[in-house]
Amino acid sequence: MAESQWIKPYGDTTNDGAVQISFTLPVKIGGIAREAARRLCEAMNLEHPQVAYMKDMGGGYTFFVVYGRVAQGVDLSTIDVPEAKVPDWSMEQVNQIAREQLSRKITVVGACTGTDAHTVGLDAILNMKGFHGDYGLERYAEFNIHNMGSQVPNELLAAKAQAVGADAILISQVVTQKNVHLHNMTQLVDLLEAEGLRDQVILIAGGPRITHELAVELGFDAGFGPGTVPSEVAAFILQELLTRKGEMR
Repeated sequence: MAESQWIKPYGDTTNDGAVQISFTLPVKIGGIAREAARRLCEAMNLEHPQVAYMKDMGGGYTFFVVYGRVAQGVDLSTIDVPEAKVPDWSMEQVNQIAREQLSRKITVVGACTGTDAHTVGLDAILNMKGFHGDYGLERYAEFNIHNMGSQVPNELLAAKAQAVGADAILISQVVTQKNVHLHNMTQLVDLLEAEGLRDQVILIAGGPRITHELAVELGFDAGFGPGTVPSEVAAFILQELLTRKGEMR
């Protein structure tokens, strides 16, 4: 059994429990509003809450920022979150390893499938400019990228992947109402299996409600959530290709 490792939020000193929260109340700015916010935080079990900032939002609404402390902690030793194993490789390292060990370029096809029209996440990974100072896969010398954009039927995505000999398929799922993302993901896996393509590609999903555990459960090789940068995806693809080729070292 793992040794307990309790932690609390950090403010001025380790585990002092200091937190900052913000919210809006339907009350006109003033003394009553300030006290209402403070009492609400007490009801949420914040210790010594202090309203540090409040702003009139108009229409009888007030925005608050409140400081306080929490008594509760969390035991890290009890947490187990499945995550994709990703090497810490930079763009330069990925390109170099691909040149030396694959001796060919890596072909990636990406799309927002179904009715999903939100390409921000997909573009953050594929577009040359990338995300958070991390260049997108289009800038990688050893990658060929086919960004199909939004609202792409799974049948068209599979056909494109087969036509260009894709090594990897990336799909972005932002729209999740009524779990439509689960339907899209499951349908794509079923389609690839029916066409005999599933074992020929690395299948990756990303989006706000996508976890690695969920993606694997649905038949994908990996799932990446918010905050993922392009180099992580590139490194995972390359690592998986090398593993399958038996040349990972």
